[in-house]
Amino acid sequence: MSNIASKESLAERTRAYIDAHPSIKDCIAKGLINYSSLARMIMKDMNVDNEEAVMIACRRYAGRLNTTSDHELSILKILKDSRLEMRTKTCIVTAKNDWTVLHKMDSLFKDLWNENSIMQVVQSASAVTIIADSMLKDRIVDTVGRFNIIKIRENLVEIAVKSPEKIVDTSGVIAYLITNLSDAGINIEETVSCHTDTIFIVGEKDMINAYSVLTKCIQSAENLIKN
Repeated sequence: MSNIASKESLAERTRAYIDAHPSIKDCIAKGLINYSSLARMIMKDMNVDNEEAVMIACRRYAGRLNTTSDHELSILKILKDSRLEMRTKTCIVTAKNDWTVLHKMDSLFKDLWNENSIMQVVQSASAVTIIADSMLKDRIVDTVGRFNIIKIRENLVEIAVKSPEKIVDTSGVIAYLITNLSDAGINIEETVSCHTDTIFIVGEKDMINAYSVLTKCIQSAENLIKN
């Protein structure tokens, strides 16, 4: 009984290892992996010596992944119909998460609504992040109060990926885009998801590269999915 339990435990650990390495998981799902090499690498990293059991676990997990390989196709279908919009001269003001800060922001929200200006506000347990046009920075700081400001970041660019409604019910789209940006060495200052819009905030120095990466994601989807 203990031997069966240990094999089950090894299989679970093998699946967990694969899940923790997205590049390996992707290659397994696409049938691009050498299982002997993978088993030896997992054995070394997990400090186990049962190559046969690890290889069996890898192959069984591959069977499960192959049945869901159309998930990437769903992501590409979303990106095929997505478009990009870019807005320069963006700033991020991070303030304390205090009810007085939100109360003070109320009047500014009303003013900006009347001016047709755009401002995103994200609240977490420790802070309130305000993303806006750089021209609004001083108004935001004056409204919130300098003593409530934690950090101000300037010289930023906002790139919005505007997708069809189906993105709401399709998992992994944002992760796919973030992975491509990360692989290109681009630091994402902030990311915001608002209904069908996925917004990335990057530094001006990364503007061209980030826009190029996201454009290639969309173009690749268009080339792979003709219908």
